[in-house]
Amino acid sequence: MTDSVGRYYAAACQTDMANPAGREQISERVERMLEMIDDAVVGYEPFFDVKLVVFPEFAHAAPIYPTVEELLDRLAVPIPNEHTDRYEQKAKELGIYIQTGTFLESDPRWPGHVFNTTCLIGPQGILSKYRKVHTWTPWEVHTSPHDLPDYDEPLFPVAETPIGKIGTAICYDWLFPEAIRQLSLAGAEVLIRVSAYMDPWGTAEPMDWWTTINRARAIENMAYVVAANQAASLKNYPPFSWPGGSMIVDFDGRILAKAEPGPGERIVVGPIDLPALRHERQRRRGHHMLAHLRTEAYPAYRQPIYPGGLPDKGPVTIETNEAATRKAQKKLDRIQRKD
Repeated sequence: MTDSVGRYYAAACQTDMANPAGREQISERVERMLEMIDDAVVGYEPFFDVKLVVFPEFAHAAPIYPTVEELLDRLAVPIPNEHTDRYEQKAKELGIYIQTGTFLESDPRWPGHVFNTTCLIGPQGILSKYRKVHTWTPWEVHTSPHDLPDYDEPLFPVAETPIGKIGTAICYDWLFPEAIRQLSLAGAEVLIRVSAYMDPWGTAEPMDWWTTINRARAIENMAYVVAANQAASLKNYPPFSWPGGSMIVDFDGRILAKAEPGPGERIVVGPIDLPALRHERQRRRGHHMLAHLRTEAYPAYRQPIYPGGLPDKGPVTIETNEAATRKAQKKLDRIQRKD
């Protein structure tokens, strides 16, 4: 690894583009995001170095078709691909790291399945690939790698880079503190949220789950959070609208920068101070949730609740998602009665 960068800025970029109906339309979206990367890195250069640029979930394509077969036929792409090649070229040109918006990914190792996938790309190429673990049941019919019985890749990879140890998770994953804790226990210092968090759970009161969760995960894990949220208007991504509000949060839960809520393209930038974070992680004896964690105190985690393994490796559908949820609820009820 090359010399580390102690302090730099991250840019969370939110998009508002019509969703493609076919994979041939993805390239024009990539073209726009490459322009936004230039805007962030070159535009802010007189003030500071932007070294990390993050895009939201569904930035390349959303699962607008109701079946896996249709997604594979019309929108899914392998990774790496021509688009990740262009991001790699841009990362080399500018000396930066790019967390891509998600792709609908096909993989010949897992025929008949589609993953919701984001890549961390640096000047050296693809550094990590994260596939959404907690799919938004029942609507998302792409596959969670958790549900493949013989899946043999890390569910929660962390990449060691000159700009810190970086862990990423996608949207609904962040509603599960256990998922983000896995990244932190693997050493992540910067937690990236690639998200399409829709109304009314987004940035608006009285709920504002978006801000609440971002700040809570930063505090729980003593890590920076760079959260890019989809900002597509209703006409572009029916039946939902996404309110943006992308933000950078420090390891004490302070919001360092935040895009004004509402649809539309925006770029928000904020500082990442790795020496400060590392000092606090070493110095603190109080409010050190990573060091004070008592995993053996949580008996409910000693057995799986949600059923791993797709039935007969059959297709993922809204119906199979709902059946798996019912099965998990029954198991949870039994565990709670036992405890």
